[in-house]
Amino acid sequence: MLRTAQIDTATADLTSSPAWRALEKHFLQVKDLKMKDLFAENPRRFSEFSLHFEDILFDYSKNRITQETMQLLFNLAKARRIAEWRDKMFSGKKINNTEDRAALHTALRNRSNTPVYVDGVNVMPKVQAVLDKMEAFSQKVRRGEWRGYSGKKITDIVNIGIGGSDLGPKMVCHALTQYHHERLNIHFLSNVDSSHAESILRGKNELNPETTLFIVASKTFTTQETLRNAQTAKKWFLDWDTTEADIAKHFVAISTNKKEVEAFGINPDNMFEFWDWVGGRYSLWSAIGLSIVLAIGMPRFIELLEGAHAMDQHFQTMPFEKNIPVIMGLLGIWYNNFFDAESSAVLPYDYYLREFPAYLEQTDMESNGKSVDRQGRRIDYSTGSIVWGAEGNNGQHAFYQLIHQGTKLIPTDFIIGAITHAKCNQQHRNILVSNFLAQTEALMIGRSQTETRQQLKAAGVELKDVEEQIPHMVFDGNQPSNSILFKELNPRTLGSLIAMYEHKIFVQGIIWNLNSYDQWGVELGKHLTAKVLEELESGKTIYQHDSSTTGLLEQYRSFKQEKIVKS
Repeated sequence: MLRTAQIDTATADLTSSPAWRALEKHFLQVKDLKMKDLFAENPRRFSEFSLHFEDILFDYSKNRITQETMQLLFNLAKARRIAEWRDKMFSGKKINNTEDRAALHTALRNRSNTPVYVDGVNVMPKVQAVLDKMEAFSQKVRRGEWRGYSGKKITDIVNIGIGGSDLGPKMVCHALTQYHHERLNIHFLSNVDSSHAESILRGKNELNPETTLFIVASKTFTTQETLRNAQTAKKWFLDWDTTEADIAKHFVAISTNKKEVEAFGINPDNMFEFWDWVGGRYSLWSAIGLSIVLAIGMPRFIELLEGAHAMDQHFQTMPFEKNIPVIMGLLGIWYNNFFDAESSAVLPYDYYLREFPAYLEQTDMESNGKSVDRQGRRIDYSTGSIVWGAEGNNGQHAFYQLIHQGTKLIPTDFIIGAITHAKCNQQHRNILVSNFLAQTEALMIGRSQTETRQQLKAAGVELKDVEEQIPHMVFDGNQPSNSILFKELNPRTLGSLIAMYEHKIFVQGIIWNLNSYDQWGVELGKHLTAKVLEELESGKTIYQHDSSTTGLLEQYRSFKQEKIVKS
């Protein structure tokens, strides 16, 4: 059901609002300020522009801002009624107006047990019931009580999903590797390219059907890629000395479509429910997190939920001036809409957080990658920053060149933990932390031609021998960054970190007057895929395409035919 939102004069006409105009005027006054001068002028800058939340330090002092900048940004947040929209989300109002749904992922981690209502019904009993079911099932698997068809314990779990049914659980499982059950290996199958399935099922460490459990994660149980991979896994399973009846011991479902789940061969008692008010990219807190629970156990999963809930409370209760997600969101607006920054980078200096940038790519860009506002009107301002990143230390030897000396402004988030779970010597850690700290400093201070000459001279280099190289050694600096330093990567801290970014995205969506909880942009591709697939499977040209698509299709058929003939 589509519902047209009533025009809200308080959230319409963003760029003509007094709060926006004040920021435009201020931007012209401060756009050329140098951060290193701001630090030199104010010894208290770090303490004035940093916040603590539990074991997390959020330092935003290395940004191109002043106290006046932040006050004007806070004024914008108030004018856009962030607090009011925040309360609507947490109370179950249907802020996803194009689908007439609530956006209540926060209810999934509501550890205060306060009622949360959707259409007048308290959803918390259902949430708890699913958690209880996940706990009971996971305990059987982890204790070895759930056995495969031959009576052996489960050793491998394959999560079959795509998008939010893959990226969130995979990111968390990788991040919390140190907490995994010692017997269980967790795999994630998402890509419909059969090479992915082959690499998992028949790869170097070929799975044993007697000890493998598959989780098929699809709300409707109709997702093309997920169901194709599930059928491939099912065929692989039945190719062994198994029967259809054995499927129930090796396949479970996360879905709401009982009929299709049963038709697949999965016992409906092993179907885990979630609801239409849980968006895919915000679903790791739900039954979609079953792979996480199997990996780390329900007590640790609860810690993950509690960490997110603690950040929810911080976001709900702290004034904007001390509210980390609000500040993160506002800084993103500042760079996106005033400095014309097209992208932002997330750079974790932590091997176990290597999937975090990919997770945020979907969470952020699928949420705010919109060109019409809530009322369906075309937007004339920039929305939806391009989010990208990788492990920080590896990135230094890859793409940092562009950040340091390129022509684009790229705000960055640097993330690191103080304590590692790895059993390594301290020198490893010292090198990693040194790089983390040095990169943010280098991006901020830069290096002028004069400083370059002085450093070369101090190193004993004859300047006349390197005169032509000096311009290439100059760094403009003044590149903004946030530093997020936490004590250690554990379930609670990770939960807080994820929720922090979720709420940042929410803040930006409200300021831009977007519905951050739909994703109509994926529908056209699905529709056209169905048409092309029909043509590929029939071998006939049924639909009219542009010359490029037609040419590619014909060439693909030609290559395939050559392969058949040679075979």
